[in-house]
Amino acid sequence: MEGEKTGNRRGRRSREEILDAAARIMAERGYAAASLSVISRETGLPKSAVYHHFDSKAGLLSAVMARGAYDFFAAMRQAQAGGPEGDTPRERLTWFLLRTGEVFMARPEFLRLHLLLVMSAEAAEAEVDAIIERVRRDGRTHMNEMIAASFAAAGPDIAQAVADELDYFGIAGFDGAFVALQAEPGRDLAAQMTLLAEAVAALGEARVARLRAGGAAHR
Repeated sequence: MEGEKTGNRRGRRSREEILDAAARIMAERGYAAASLSVISRETGLPKSAVYHHFDSKAGLLSAVMARGAYDFFAAMRQAQAGGPEGDTPRERLTWFLLRTGEVFMARPEFLRLHLLLVMSAEAAEAEVDAIIERVRRDGRTHMNEMIAASFAAAGPDIAQAVADELDYFGIAGFDGAFVALQAEPGRDLAAQMTLLAEAVAALGEARVARLRAGGAAHR
């Protein structure tokens, strides 16, 4: 029994080592560079160990992305526990986006790999496409919730309408800021998140005014 437990612990450890190596290699060199031979060499584990845990390279990539997404959203929930600070939509949204940026900067490999896969046809397999789509959907849902919470004072219906209109813009702005940071590492991501919050807040406030004016006209 003790030997079985030890074997299970060793198996879990080797699986995590494979995932760590695969995530690092894919984020730094691309999906094509992360062959099972390279991963075996990086981890010091035989290729048979990789095959033992993952049926295919696509299965390994899916597991890398699934683990990265789970870790990211868990860290995001912890970073944003207690809700936003500030009274205005701009202050509240700035609070959200600054913490989002901090979490991503603590896990840059996850977002870098995700964006590489979104823009690449190398990993165009159903299993991989499904996890990428899930990550995009979950990320947009989280952005939607942040925007709605930032405009909560306008009322739930208006706050949700604003979030539904601007969540895609918010995601696009965040992705763009992260990509630009890869080209110019000296840039301050926090400053870009503050500007993004100002832009989304300004657009949202204009949308609130239109919705209120439309509601008043129908009374």
